[in-house]
Amino acid sequence: MLLMVAGISISLGPSPTRREALARRIRLLVAATITYNVIEAIVAITAGTMASSTALIGFGLDSVIEVSSAAAVAWQFSAADHAVREAREQRTLRIISVSFLALAAYVSFDSVRALTGSGEAERSLSGIVIAALSLAIMPFLSAAQRRAGQELGSASAVADSKQTLLCTYLSAVVLLGLVLNATLGWSWADPIAALVIAAVAVKEGRDAWQGGGCCAPTSTAPVPSAAAETDTCGCRAGCDCCS
Repeated sequence: MLLMVAGISISLGPSPTRREALARRIRLLVAATITYNVIEAIVAITAGTMASSTALIGFGLDSVIEVSSAAAVAWQFSAADHAVREAREQRTLRIISVSFLALAAYVSFDSVRALTGSGEAERSLSGIVIAALSLAIMPFLSAAQRRAGQELGSASAVADSKQTLLCTYLSAVVLLGLVLNATLGWSWADPIAALVIAAVAVKEGRDAWQGGGCCAPTSTAPVPSAAAETDTCGCRAGCDCCS
C-alpha cells in the first residue's frame, strides 16, 4: 500500500488481506523448518555418537536450537489477530536472540574442545549425507521466510530466517570437516571454520536482542513525514530488512 506525500511515494505496508496471506506462508515455512530440524537432530546426534564426532553432535544440538527459534515464531504467528502478533514480536525476538547466543556458546566450546584434542572422530557416511541434505534444503527455506518477513515487516520472521541461513553455513562447515577428516585426516579444519560462524552468531543474536532486522511500517502505522527517508522496500533509514 502506497501513499503520496508531497510527490514522494511512501510505503504503508501490505494490505490486511496480504498480511494474512504472508502470515500463513510464514506458519507453513516455520512448520517445515521445525519438521526437518527434528529429523536432522535425531540423525546427526545418533551418527555423531556412533562415530564419536563432536562436530556431528554439535550439529544435531544446533538443530534443536533452531527448533526453539522456529517454535517461538510459530507461537507468535499462531495468533489470528495481527495486533496480537505484533504484541508478541519483542518476546519472540528475545527468544531468537538467546537461541543465537546459545548456538555461539556451544559451537565455540565444541570447537575449542576439538582443537585441544578430545578424541579422534571416525568416518561417518550418514553424517555426510545429512549435512549435504541440509546444505541443499535450508537455503530455500531461509530465503522464502526472509522474503515473507521483509514484506510483512516482521523482525522476528527475518531474524529466524537468518538463523536458518546461519545453520546452512554450519552445515557447509560440518560437511567440509567430515569430508576432509574422512579423506585427508584434517580434523582441525571443522573447528576453525566453526569459530568464525560462532562470531557471526553472536552478532546476529545482539541484533535480534536490539530489535534489528526489519522495521517496515505497517498499514496501521501513522503516516511518516515527507522528510522521512525510505528505501524501495519502504524501510526507514537505518533498517536492514531489505538487505
